[in-house]
Formats: sequence, C-alpha cells, structure tokens
Amino acid sequence: MNPLVPLGILFLLPLTAIGLVLYTDTGISPDLFYAAVKTSVILIVVGGAISFAASKLAERSNG
Repeated sequence: MNPLVPLGILFLLPLTAIGLVLYTDTGISPDLFYAAVKTSVILIVVGGAISFAASKLAERSNG
C-alpha cells in the first residue's frame, strides 16, 4: 500500500472539519468554501502524482 494513503486520511480529517465550518457558517461566502475544496483537490492530485513518479523512479533505479 502506498504510504500516502494513511497520511492522506489523517490530512483529510481536519480539512473536512474546516470545510464543514466554512460551509455552515453564514458569515462566510460560499465561494471561499469552493475555493478551499478546489485547492485541496489540486494539492492532493499533485502530491499523488509526485509520489507515483518517485516510486517509479526508485523502482527503475533498483531494478
């Protein structure tokens, strides 16, 4: 299993709590919530791509 899976789960727990507060707070613009979600998704995808590329490079150098 990729070591980023448990770290990703631990990372998503506080983000989910923060997102829930942003979404339910009436004083916060919904655009801020959607921007936070989009930024989080982009960072997770980039981190996963970097991890995948690093594992492939390590596999190639060991093989």
